[in-house]
Amino acid sequence: MTALHTGEEPAEHRRFACYLQALEAIAEADEADLVAAVLRDQDATMADSAVSRHLDRRAADLLTDSRFTAWAQTLTEVIADRDFLARRLREWTLLRTIALGKPWVAEELVSASDWFQRVAATTQIVPSPEALRLLAERGRTRRVRDSASRQLRHRDQIS
Repeated sequence: MTALHTGEEPAEHRRFACYLQALEAIAEADEADLVAAVLRDQDATMADSAVSRHLDRRAADLLTDSRFTAWAQTLTEVIADRDFLARRLREWTLLRTIALGKPWVAEELVSASDWFQRVAATTQIVPSPEALRLLAERGRTRRVRDSASRQLRHRDQIS
């Protein structure tokens, strides 16, 4: 019988929940070691998913904080061999660059993942009308283009 039939939660689901809880409670100084330990789990997909959720939560919390750069550099070393995680962290770094009003490259925005474009087009922290215009014109999906257009219209109404 499978775990679904016996009412028991699969072991990887329990580990996933434990990892998320541990990652949320970890001290900053111990974070990289815990992320590395999670990534050594036998279920690489589950481990990547847990770390991805953690990256999203921490990056969002630190996005405009001066500690973001050091945090991102530390985690880049830990996740370097995980393509999805490395890309997600690079995209958070790009979002930070745009949010802080620093120079960014249009091609990075246009070639970014659907996830990134969706976040950039819908978040209130992207102050760059240029980024929104680019997403409204060249966003990969209709959802992104429409969201960016709405953001631009909303900004025009406020101005």
